[in-house]
Amino acid sequence: MSDIYVQSAHLKKLRIGTLRAKWNASGTRILRYYIDLNHIELDLHKELSAPELDILQNKVDALVASWDKKYEVFLTKTEVATNAYQADNLTKESSALRAKIAEILRYTLSVDDTVDWNILRPKEKFRAKPFPEPKPELGKLPSPPNPPKIGFFDWLLRRIDKIKSEHALAVEKASQLKKQKEQQFLTNLKSWKEKKEEWERTQVLEKEAFENNLQKTNDDIDKLISSWIEGDPEAIVEHASIVLDTSNYPELITKEFDLEYEPISKLLIVDYKLPEPTDLPIIKNVRFVKSTGEFKETLISQLEQKKIYDDLCYQICLRTIHEILEADKYSHIEKIAFNGICDTIDKATGKEIVSTILSLLVNRDEFLEINLAKIDPKACFKSLKGVAASTLIGLTPIAPVVSMDKTDRRFIDAREVSLDNSGETNLASMPWDDFEHLVRELFEKEFSSRGGEVKITQASSDGGVDAIAYDPDPITGGKIVIQAKRYTKTVGVSAVRDLYGTTLSEGASKGILVTTADYGPDAHKFASDKPLTLLGGANLLHLLEKHGVKAKIDIAAARKELGLSGG
Repeated sequence: MSDIYVQSAHLKKLRIGTLRAKWNASGTRILRYYIDLNHIELDLHKELSAPELDILQNKVDALVASWDKKYEVFLTKTEVATNAYQADNLTKESSALRAKIAEILRYTLSVDDTVDWNILRPKEKFRAKPFPEPKPELGKLPSPPNPPKIGFFDWLLRRIDKIKSEHALAVEKASQLKKQKEQQFLTNLKSWKEKKEEWERTQVLEKEAFENNLQKTNDDIDKLISSWIEGDPEAIVEHASIVLDTSNYPELITKEFDLEYEPISKLLIVDYKLPEPTDLPIIKNVRFVKSTGEFKETLISQLEQKKIYDDLCYQICLRTIHEILEADKYSHIEKIAFNGICDTIDKATGKEIVSTILSLLVNRDEFLEINLAKIDPKACFKSLKGVAASTLIGLTPIAPVVSMDKTDRRFIDAREVSLDNSGETNLASMPWDDFEHLVRELFEKEFSSRGGEVKITQASSDGGVDAIAYDPDPITGGKIVIQAKRYTKTVGVSAVRDLYGTTLSEGASKGILVTTADYGPDAHKFASDKPLTLLGGANLLHLLEKHGVKAKIDIAAARKELGLSGG
């Protein structure tokens, strides 16, 4: 019996039954053919029949063609319904976000903004990893062959000795094979146990390291808490950062800010990045146009956009001040200066700039007297003598009430390092901080002829920088990162990689690494095509001598003096 062929653009949506036949009583002739067809998506079923296969094929073709048309109509309706639903969702989402940002100030009034220090503490527990290799198994051992059965003909043909000899040999062979397998198992088991013990020792070390890191993190948090309670300026800034970072805002508010604290006046300056007007949810209605297959948007009026943007920015200002003061349980902050900043274009130059568009300086007691639940944000801002343009959406720059000091606070006062005029000072064993100041002094002399300046940074927060040089030369100058390494062993490539990373992150034009030792070949190879200069011990001595300073570098003596092992 031949078959029926089904052709469709949506064949996967069809379920095709088996072709069946009805025979006459004598079984010599087919009276009729039958086949079942189902459309899965449309939930349709049809049994087709015909006296001849070609007639049945025509019926199948006609039915499938009609079902294809119905399915395409169904898909179109479904797509229209989906698009209409999507349009409705876009409308609702935009409306919901506008309602949400209208309440961001009231929202924070229902939240306790004091820092829950436990949130900062790691929750992860150490999980020992199971040993990955399965334990060896002995498996089935070979059994000795059964004793041979000696028959009449074996006696008759005198094959008994030969049979016994062959059996004994087979027994011996089975015994040897058993011993080999047992020995191999014992060897594998011993190796497995050794590896497992080593794995367990590693897990113990990893657990110890994990717990040490955990303890260090908790100790750092405890130290931060204590420092904050005692009024340490850095801890106050860190605490305020945590408060603002954990504030729950809609996504269009990125929570980007800079903080600076002045301990004498107890003033906290906040530079807070405001959303841009283009971030606003300004869609009033979205409609799907069936005839064109497009979404058509209707926007809220420009007047309403201005009102929403102004209201949002003033709310962020007041909310930020409220959150910081509410969390400041020990009253370390007496005044807050809030500067709302935004990325914009300088209309005079066409260049991208960061502008302050609103600024407010407020006293703690004055602000805490305000009932934020019942105020109009803009009116409140104006009553506190805040500074801003009449409308904020134009991003008109204003002069902030209080500006943040943008100088690099890592810099510390330089000091001179005097060396013995005999030239016997061993640079490789001098105190590391003296070595850093000596390098700073050396480069200051090097750059002084062209008006350069070199500043040294604090060791506790240097971020990989020991000194920053500012070379005013218009061609070869710029910002230069200098790192001083008083080493007694060859400097590897990792130190040079670190210097390169620091040079990039500092936005410097060049990086210089100065050491009392020498550099390995990998270090020189890495630096060869980068804006890096590697100065070894010999280079350092030559540069010092150029500026009238004599010294020496004796690595072996330094290692002995510093109590370091090896040569």
